[in-house]
Amino acid sequence: MWHHYLKVEKFFVWLLVFIPISIISAIFTTNTTLVFITTVIALVALARVIGFATREIALQTNPTIGGLVSATFGNVIELIIAILALAEGLIRVVQASIIGSILGNILFLIGLSVLFGGLKFKQQTFNKHAVGVSATMLIIAVVGLVIPTVYALSNPNSPKIPVLSDAVAIVLAIVYIAGLIFSLFTHRDLFDTTDEIRATKYRPVLTKKIAAIILFIATIVVAVESEFLVKSIEHAAISTGLTQTFIGVIIIAIATNIAEKTSAINFARENKLDLSIEIGLSSAIQIALFVVPILVLVSEIFHFGFTLVFSLFEVISIVMAVMIINYLSADGKCNWLEGAQLLTVYIIIATAFFFM
Repeated sequence: MWHHYLKVEKFFVWLLVFIPISIISAIFTTNTTLVFITTVIALVALARVIGFATREIALQTNPTIGGLVSATFGNVIELIIAILALAEGLIRVVQASIIGSILGNILFLIGLSVLFGGLKFKQQTFNKHAVGVSATMLIIAVVGLVIPTVYALSNPNSPKIPVLSDAVAIVLAIVYIAGLIFSLFTHRDLFDTTDEIRATKYRPVLTKKIAAIILFIATIVVAVESEFLVKSIEHAAISTGLTQTFIGVIIIAIATNIAEKTSAINFARENKLDLSIEIGLSSAIQIALFVVPILVLVSEIFHFGFTLVFSLFEVISIVMAVMIINYLSADGKCNWLEGAQLLTVYIIIATAFFFM
């Protein structure tokens, strides 16, 4: 297992070479498609670095601090990209990336984990009570994203749409804080996966100080790379024939979460499916309850015009995805076929977005 882990890490280390390549491409060439591709790969590597640094800190701190660090930096790449995209007026890209990240985490990430874990173990079990709490939180998050859209469809000319969006964002933020208190303080025993992580034989190789420095530097580099990415999206979409919606829902959402997907698959292959499912659900919840309220707040301050009004197809997709993951996780056990079913739903939705 440890040997396999090192091989995976080595792969992502090699991808770091795309950081200077993307910077050189952005500064010295006019090929926006090349800039887009190299920047996406660089962000994949940086996502792994951030994940590695946060895990190093979590292994050397108590569960509360580790949980807060993970919650804060778990979706920092998506947040930075979204803020820069809003500044460029790419509201549709931001909305699509939000939906894509949630779909990717609950269908693609968990689906891959259940599939690969199921191919090694005939049946796997997980803590259905902890997963149930997260799944319920995810339903609340989806309600918060869907209601403004439904209201806007019913009252398309209403001047209260932005007000409703802001109000919902505030409620989502409050629920997120309540969820943190629940999982990190009052009911920490249900969610404390620190011992499970340690049991995977991962040992810290960096001090907390060095890990924090790496985390800080990686975040700065992410901001630079995100700037290149955002400025190349429009031209890359035209040259490749892809829509900005598809780029946001599929490409950016998958690229910025590849590191989490590899970790989740590794945990599932070690028969620690609780960790895999919690990674997927927690990341989706953080997008909806942490990233979205911040984006609404930033939009209000700088007048970017971002609201929680999505397309009808996007909200239908996310509602169906949440219904499916809740149904499959209700019994606390799963097999490879259920993973394949989740992936099938994701592929169907992705195909539809390709033609939109």
